[in-house]
Amino acid sequence: MSAGKMHEDELDIDAPLVRQLLTAQFPQWAELPITPVLSAGTDNAIYRLGDDMCVRLPRIAWALEQVDKEQRWLPRLAPYLPLAIPVPLGKGIPGEGYPWRWSIYRWFEGENATNEPVADPLQAARTIAQFITALQKIDPTDGPLPGAHNSHRGVPLAARDSATRRAIEALRGTIDPESATAGWETALRTPAWKEQPVWIHGDLQSGNLLVQHGQIGAVIDFGCLGVGDPACDLQIAWNFFSTDSREVFRAALPVDDATWARGRGWALSWGLIALPYYQTTNPVLAGIARRAITEALTDSKGGV
Repeated sequence: MSAGKMHEDELDIDAPLVRQLLTAQFPQWAELPITPVLSAGTDNAIYRLGDDMCVRLPRIAWALEQVDKEQRWLPRLAPYLPLAIPVPLGKGIPGEGYPWRWSIYRWFEGENATNEPVADPLQAARTIAQFITALQKIDPTDGPLPGAHNSHRGVPLAARDSATRRAIEALRGTIDPESATAGWETALRTPAWKEQPVWIHGDLQSGNLLVQHGQIGAVIDFGCLGVGDPACDLQIAWNFFSTDSREVFRAALPVDDATWARGRGWALSWGLIALPYYQTTNPVLAGIARRAITEALTDSKGGV
């Protein structure tokens, strides 16, 4: 894998390419300043365009379906949500040697919560609980079921069993494999979701929360958007919140014990799979993964 890349077969994307695409397809914006955005995101390259916009381009093949999905659904979801979310301003097509569709969005001010701590973690827990609750209430008719387009977020935990166990083996010497296996097997025994699928963001973690003046003001990166098991979005309880804020988060959600336990299983599985993949190429995401593993395993010892 080339230096500075996170994936095999990742495309080379730079500011001159973005300029060429804009010149060919959005000439009204082609002369605006283009600035790379440093991000721990894994699927897309992001460039700030002028003061008020950004360009988002898939960098790896598995992300290419996200463009059409976000273009279709984000404008429909946004009016029902209590936090700002990205709404596309333009949709690009392949060209200038770039093979996939891409998007232009409004730029949101603020820092992601990985870099900018929230002023009040308990209020942040209530804010995210309100966002999740509102998202789940939106009519899921025709919403995209879990699949490659969203990294299979929202599937039953059992569908992640093989990948999670392989990750535990890959992490021998880094984590306690017996503890991780026990925690994972506990999660697998939790009753599966049997209700209708609901909308999920699919990747709620600190890198996808924008903080301004100490408050969470926006949720970004809906590449893992879909409809499925709501437990997937609860993993933020372990990859971001701590004991006190986690309790507030749970109390603010209409969630049963089984869904909460599956959410902990999601946090553990995601952390275990992400850590060996990103530990040398994306230290920020690897740190979030380690936190998810540690918090989920510690919390699971206390029961539901």
